Amino acid sequence: MPRHMTARRETAALRAAQTNPQAMLDRYANVRDMSLELARPLSPEDCVVQSMTEASPTKWHLAHTTWFFETFILTGHADRYQPFHERYSFLFNSYYNQVGDRIARPTRAMMTRPTMTEVLDYREFVDGAMTHLLEHIDSNSFASIVPLLELGLQHEQQHQELLLTDVKHLLSLNPLQPAYLDNGDVEPAADVQVQWKSFEAGVYEVGYAAKDFCFDNELPQHRVFLEAFSIANRTVTNGEYITFINEKGYERPELWLDLGWSIVNEQQWAHPLYWRRESDGSWSEFTLRGRRPVDEKAPLTAISLFEADAYARWNGCRLPSEQEWEVAAADVEVEGNFSDTRQLHPVGCEMNEGLGDGLLQMFGNNWEWTGSQYRPYPGYDPPTGAIGEYNGKFMCNQFVLRGGSCATPASHIRRTYRNFFPPESRWQFAGVRLVKDY
Repeated sequence: MPRHMTARRETAALRAAQTNPQAMLDRYANVRDMSLELARPLSPEDCVVQSMTEASPTKWHLAHTTWFFETFILTGHADRYQPFHERYSFLFNSYYNQVGDRIARPTRAMMTRPTMTEVLDYREFVDGAMTHLLEHIDSNSFASIVPLLELGLQHEQQHQELLLTDVKHLLSLNPLQPAYLDNGDVEPAADVQVQWKSFEAGVYEVGYAAKDFCFDNELPQHRVFLEAFSIANRTVTNGEYITFINEKGYERPELWLDLGWSIVNEQQWAHPLYWRRESDGSWSEFTLRGRRPVDEKAPLTAISLFEADAYARWNGCRLPSEQEWEVAAADVEVEGNFSDTRQLHPVGCEMNEGLGDGLLQMFGNNWEWTGSQYRPYPGYDPPTGAIGEYNGKFMCNQFVLRGGSCATPASHIRRTYRNFFPPESRWQFAGVRLVKDY
């Protein structure tokens, strides 16, 4: 089983799809098939349940991504297209106020109807219509819908990642502690010592500048001034975090942001989500392969921004800004442990890694919390219409994460990719890489 995948291998296929309807149809089929592949290990019962307000049932993910193509492409660009069901626009709209009303997010699990079979029929119906459209479209019309097509596919890849993280949270609550996929053990992590890579103070360019696809929140490219800093060559390990726990890190208010300290006490946080202390004093964690012993040398995951920040403060360091992270990653190959490897859990560095001052595992494995609030770049200009609701309206009360995770498709990630979640979120594959001021 491969431990690393590279985003570079998908670049040619992605570029070809921008100019060739058949190549786009192939890309469409590959992305859509992957969603079904990810749902295949689940029972019908697994696909209906919603474990918390922030998560969604698998059935809903499969339907909502289909709704996107029906609503934004077929309805406006396919001749004589008739929607599969008149009420699906209401049932599977997520947050697009300009499209129309929708059901409340916390009630998605109450939709026992349509059934999973009917949702799969919906996908097949829309896929058939999309195939017909791309097989018969003229070049001018194709060029006009390419941006929407690519956005729809990137949107589906986001939901593939959410499907995995939502399923993990769901199964973790089951007393049977079932595995989503039992495909062998994760190799033990190597012991890689922390080293620091330094960057001089200066003006740097950040943001997306190429001509391929990016989300609007990655634009425009702009200059920033950064003071000198040093960044760790790897992310924090489980063993290092266990030391933080043992030294009463969750009981020391001086380490925590005020809101984080309130949540620690209200929700009685004492360790990362999915961890459990066993009767012999050891730690275990729930993974998509079931419950496993914590590997102390492996990367820490499933922590909130508040926990990442408290740990950094305890360690005499801080979180990187998203600009520092992007500058540090500028010369790092976009490769790593993505969902394509089917590890589905952060893996440690290999034995031959960790030598020199190179930065390890910047991509894949874990999203990395930054200390940057999710805000628009200077000159940010969201698209007009309902598509403009995709990113811009969420630029409040969220923090930026960078780098992708073991649940992210390899072809989906870029150095400039800006993920974002509220600071209390813990159910994503999210870890922390430390920075020092120098």
